[in-house]
Amino acid sequence: MQTTLKFTNTSRSLFFSTTRKRVDAYFKDNNLSPNANGAMWGKVVFFMTGYAVLYGLILSNQFSLWAMLGMAMLLGMFAAFIGFNVSHDAMHGALSRRSWVNELFSNSFYLLGASPYVWKITHNVVHHTYTNIPGHDEDIEVAPGLIRLDQDEALRPWQRYQQWYAFPLYGLASLSWVLRKDYVKIFKNKIGQTQNSGHPMKEYVTLFVTKLAYYGLFLVLPYLVLDITLWQLALGFFIMHFVEGLVLGLVFQLAHVVEGTDFPVPTEQNTIEEAWAIHQVRTTANFSPRSWLASFFCGGLNRQIEHHLFPKVCHIHYPAIAAIVEQTAHEFNLPYLENPTFATALKSHYKILKIMGRTKPAVSRQLAYTDLVDEPVSVS
Repeated sequence: MQTTLKFTNTSRSLFFSTTRKRVDAYFKDNNLSPNANGAMWGKVVFFMTGYAVLYGLILSNQFSLWAMLGMAMLLGMFAAFIGFNVSHDAMHGALSRRSWVNELFSNSFYLLGASPYVWKITHNVVHHTYTNIPGHDEDIEVAPGLIRLDQDEALRPWQRYQQWYAFPLYGLASLSWVLRKDYVKIFKNKIGQTQNSGHPMKEYVTLFVTKLAYYGLFLVLPYLVLDITLWQLALGFFIMHFVEGLVLGLVFQLAHVVEGTDFPVPTEQNTIEEAWAIHQVRTTANFSPRSWLASFFCGGLNRQIEHHLFPKVCHIHYPAIAAIVEQTAHEFNLPYLENPTFATALKSHYKILKIMGRTKPAVSRQLAYTDLVDEPVSVS
C-alpha cells in the first residue's frame, strides 16, 4: 500500500504526543488495559447471542410472516451492532492484546456479509489515514453521481433533492456491500490514490468462499426450511439489509459529514498542510457523546474523535479518555466538534446535503464546509 500524499507541518504534532502521553498515563495510573474489560466482553456476548437467537428463531419456521419480517429487521440491526461493537474493535486490534483473539473476532464481520480483509484496507489503512480527503477517502463516496459531497464535483440538477433521497440510498449500502462492493474493491488497482494490488491468492479464495457461505445461510437455507415464496424471501433479505445499511450509513455520516468538519484538498505538491492528528480532529465530529444508549449500540463510534486518534484503544474506554482529548485540544486551540444529540447531528447532516446539492463548485477547492453554512456546529 503506497501513495504519494504526505502530511506536513509536523511541528504541530506536539498536540498528539501530549494527548497520547496523557492517555497512556491514565491507563497506567489506573492500572487498566486499553483493551476489552469485563463490560466489553459482556457486550460481545450480548450482540453475538442476540444475532444467533434471532437467526435461529427465523429458521424455526414457528412464526407468522409478519413476525419473521420484524425479526429480519432486528437481525439487520444486530448485524450492524456486531460490526460496530465486535468486528470494528477486533479489526483495529483493540479488542485484545492477543493478535489471534482479534483475528478470531474479526471474522464476525462475515456475519454482515462483508470481508474483514477488504475492510482493513479500505477503512483501517485508507480512511483512517486520508479521512475526508476527496479522491483519496472512498468512504465518503456513498453514491457517486447521486450524492454530492465534494464541492469541486459538477453540480447535477437532481442533487437539489439529495437531502431527501440520500437516506434511502444509505439503506442500500449494505446490500451493495454484500453483492458488489467487496468484489470491486479487491480487484481495483487503487483505493482512492493508494495502491491496491498483490493480494495473496488465499484472500481471493476466502472472499468467494465466505460470500457463497453467506448466500447459502441467508438465501438458500431459509428458502429450503421456511414456508415462504421466493419473492417473500427476497423481500425479507432486502429489508434486513436495508435496515442494516441505514444504521451503518447514518453512524458514519454523522461522524464525518456534518457542519464544521473539513474536507481538505491536497496542494499542488500533493501534500496536506497539517499534521496527521490535527487533520483527524478537523475532519471528525462526535454525536450524542453523553448518551449511554448511543455508546452501547454504536460501539463508541459516537465518539469518533477519540476513535480516530486512538483506534487501538477499545471503545469501552472512550468516555474516560474523551475528557483528556477535549482538554488537550482546547489547550492547542484546536476544534473539538460535538453534536449533543443524534437529532442535532442528523439535522446538521441534512443541512450539509442540502447546501452541497445547491452550491456550485467552489472557486477554491480548499473552501471548508464551515465557510458554507450559516450556523456552524457548536465547539465544546
